[in-house]
This record gives sequence, structure tokens and C-alpha cells, in this order.
Amino acid sequence: MTTVGALVLGVVAAAALTGTAPAATASPADLSTATFSLASSITPTVLAATPGPEKTEARAAETAASTSIQAVATVQSDIAASGLDIGQPATVDTTALQQATDRLEAASVLPETFLPALSHDVAAATVAVDQRVAELRGGLDAAVAKKAEEEAAEKARQEAEAAAAAKAAADKAAADKQASSSSSSSNSGGGGSSAPIPTGGGSGDNSPAGAQAAARDMLASRGWGDDQMSCLVSLWNKESGWNYKAYNSGSGAYGIPQALPGSKMSSAGADWQTNAATQVSWGLGYISGRYGTPCGAWGHSQSTGWY
Repeated sequence: MTTVGALVLGVVAAAALTGTAPAATASPADLSTATFSLASSITPTVLAATPGPEKTEARAAETAASTSIQAVATVQSDIAASGLDIGQPATVDTTALQQATDRLEAASVLPETFLPALSHDVAAATVAVDQRVAELRGGLDAAVAKKAEEEAAEKARQEAEAAAAAKAAADKAAADKQASSSSSSSNSGGGGSSAPIPTGGGSGDNSPAGAQAAARDMLASRGWGDDQMSCLVSLWNKESGWNYKAYNSGSGAYGIPQALPGSKMSSAGADWQTNAATQVSWGLGYISGRYGTPCGAWGHSQSTGWY
């Protein structure tokens, strides 16, 4: 190739990168003395109308790059929404990919033989971005799995504690019932001491039925009707079975209203340990001050498991 021919090809290629090409002002037969001025040389619409394999490859590279950029936005959004620590910054450097894509798009006016190298640069940068997105996605998946495991373990622990507490309460209730039965049998056989005389009011009947009778009278004095009595029966059936000796070994709660500690009930009478009516009186005062009514306390107990 002559020096002049090489010069012409170089000028054409350089001009194509900017979208312009030189137009000769001298005779084509005398290239050694020709001068040039910028003029349009390659029409993109012509290349677009008759794309070759290089053009197809370039378009595929651009599409893959666009997909990768969208994947970056998606994984970063998912990480932010999760609120989890994935153990690494949720950043992806897309600078090289953007620059390579810009160069490829700017070369749309070039002959297709110029595109493979630029398409390769875009593809290589896309691979790097995809690898980083995969790392972030893996970190997020691991963090989500870890959180699920921790939540499952915590739920199992709470269920085990609840089951243990329920068993302890059932065992205590059974033991109290047995002790009460033994005491009744002993008293019915003659001898034995009489029950302590209550000082907190009531009939002296400490049985569940006697305690409920005392409660009904106290509710009436407060202006509460049968609906509130029904809620109270349900509430204290759950708490103690209306057993004035009920004791929760897990929490230390005591008596019909399961006061914690039981000594709180001394404000209603010095005989709080031996008089069901005293315990009922204290329990109604507690319910009134905190929940307004027995039904208010029962509703809270149903939703939370305690009152």
C-alpha cells in the first residue's frame, strides 16, 4: 500500500469515530496534492438497515450490559429493603462497563469491522459486573437464611418455656388438689383443727365456689353485672382455677388472682394467704385500676397470655 493510500484509510477511520469523513477538493487522480475538508461519510441508517454479524454482536453486548445494570439496581434495592447486614458493602463499580458501552454506542457510525474489539470490551466489563452482583445476591441469601434460622430457634425456645411453665402449673394444681382432698378426708373423720377465721371478709368458704360467691357480691357492689362475672370466672379459671393456694413455681405468683409477689395482697387484708375473699378483693382492685373491668382484663389475657 502506498503512503498516500495508508493516509487516506487512516483519515477515514479517524473521521468515522467522530461521525464525519473528509471530502477531497483536488482531483482523485492527484492524491499527493489533495486537501481535505470534513464531510459526512457513514450513514448509520444504512448500517442499521443491513446489519452484519459484527453489528449483531454489538447489539447483543449492549443488551447484556443493560441487563447487568438493571441487576445491580435490583440487588441493591433488595438488600436495602431487607435491612440485613450481608457482611460486605452493597456497592458495584459499573464505571468500566459504562465507559465501554459509551464507546460502543459512539462507534455506531463505523464500518462493522471496527466493532468486535469494542463489543469484546463491553462483554468483559459485563462479566465483571455480573460476578459482583452474584456475590451480593449470595450474601443477601445467606443473611436471609441466617435470620430465618434465628427466628425459628427463638420460637422453639419460647414454645419450650411455655410448655414447661404449663406443665409446672398443672403439676402444682394437681398437688394442691391432692393436698386439699387429703385435708378434707382428715377433717371429715373427726378431730383436727378448724380453719382460720378470716379477717378480710367473706363467708370463710375458701372453695372455688365460695370464692366465686364472694366475687359476685363484690362485683355487684361495684356496679358490675353478670357479663363481668363471666369474664372474671374465665380469667381466674385460667390463672389459678380459683384456688386460693395456687402457686406458680416458675414466676412466684400466688393465689386466685396470681399476685406477683403474693404479699401484695396484704393491702387487702392480713389473712391474704388463708382467705379467698381477701384475695378476690385485692384482685378486683388490681383489675379495676389497670384494666377498668374484668372483661378488659380478660381481653388482654386472651391477646397476650397474661394480665
